Amino acid sequence: MSAVPATSPLPLDLRARPLHDLRLSVIEACNFRCPYCMPADRVPDDYGFDSASRLSFDEIETLVRGCVALGVNKLRLTGGEPLLRKRLPQLVERLAAISGLQDIALTTNGSLLAAQARALRDAGLGRITVSLDAIDPQRFSQMSGGRGDIADVLAGIEAAQAAGFASIKLNCVVERGINDDQVLPLLERFRGSGHVLRFIE
Repeated sequence: MSAVPATSPLPLDLRARPLHDLRLSVIEACNFRCPYCMPADRVPDDYGFDSASRLSFDEIETLVRGCVALGVNKLRLTGGEPLLRKRLPQLVERLAAISGLQDIALTTNGSLLAAQARALRDAGLGRITVSLDAIDPQRFSQMSGGRGDIADVLAGIEAAQAAGFASIKLNCVVERGINDDQVLPLLERFRGSGHVLRFIE
């Protein structure tokens, strides 16, 4: 068994392994202040809203085209909260037109999804993942740093389903003693819906 040279940054098998999946943050701003992600006491309200620090749509398209040329065929758009990025459906449409890119997904907190789900689907978005840490309104508000309304997120999920996103992934970050009592209510709420509920400790 040959040793990996000391100057090699990665084991040989990892360097030879092709890259197929790319996660791309389109904006760092978020309208929530989840304590485990962007706590309000550490992240100012205007964080991530400076458009001068973001890649333009032209730059994003150039980057994705380059990655596709290297073997990437799946793209996930993230943030921050990606739905805060203005004209996001237009970006999705441009990216969906790239030959060789087989799948475009989006991770969102869902609060702004109801108004954009149809346009995103029509633009070529293939899949959606919604972060959902509680189903109880008060607990949900607590988990979002007092910024979120569960009714908006549920409306977003329903709008996405109506737009043609048949199986939506729902990610719940579970914290002991904080929202672990929401596991069973979430399971009950989405039982038989066809959506995929995933718990992250």
